[in-house]
Parts: sequence; structure tokens; C-alpha cells
Amino acid sequence: MGYNFSQNEEVNVLASDANWAWPKAVHDIFQPRGINLLVAQDVGDFVDIIKRRRIHTAIVDMESERSNGLMTVKIIRMDYPLVPCILLSNESGEDILSKALRLNVFSVIDKPVDMGVLREQLNKLFMKRYDSHIFE
Repeated sequence: MGYNFSQNEEVNVLASDANWAWPKAVHDIFQPRGINLLVAQDVGDFVDIIKRRRIHTAIVDMESERSNGLMTVKIIRMDYPLVPCILLSNESGEDILSKALRLNVFSVIDKPVDMGVLREQLNKLFMKRYDSHIFE
């Protein structure tokens, strides 16, 4: 059996403030599992939030209006190399995939985001990284 987060332990997912279905993701994926979805406006927010709270996964929007996704991951990696990252992208071409791989991004998901695919990738990430079945 996998690791179960204790009732006192917060499970935090940090994501870019993006123009996709965050309310649906919160309702369908995060809230039913008791997971906190924190939203960062820009790369500075990502770093500040990671500094203050334990973040189990960062979901970074490649085309965020306020910051470049790959640059955000690169900056996160400087001080927090172990925070797993999922990248959301309009185009997941070879160039993006190779850069994401070099930055040790767990997964690149095409936009518009399919909630089933996001949940599946989160499940794989939490199984691999935390031995947790929280997203099943």
C-alpha cells in the first residue's frame, strides 16, 4: 500500500494563474482529495510560495501571460531542484519537449488541458515520487 499523507500534513499543488479551467480542476481533481491548489501570478510568486510552504508539485503554464514557463521552471530548479513540475503547453513540439526534459520536467500536457490526462499524470507523479495513491 502506498504512502498516505497524514491528516495534519497539507498536500499542496502550486500552479500558474492561467486562463484555463482552474475552477473545474479544483472541483473535480483537488478538492475531493483535500489537496490545496495554490496559484502563482508570476515567477516571483512561485519562488515566494515554495519558500514558505511545502509544495508537492508545480504546474507551470508555458504560455502564461506574466512569465515564460520554461524560465519559471529553470528559476524553480535553481533553489528547489526536487520540486516536481508539470508543464502545460499549446505546442508540445520536439524543441519544447527537449528543453523540458533537460529541466527534468515530469510531464508536458497539451492545452486545452484534459482533466482526465492531468489527473492521470498527477497520479503517476505522486505514485513515483511519494508512493501515494491520492489521485487514483
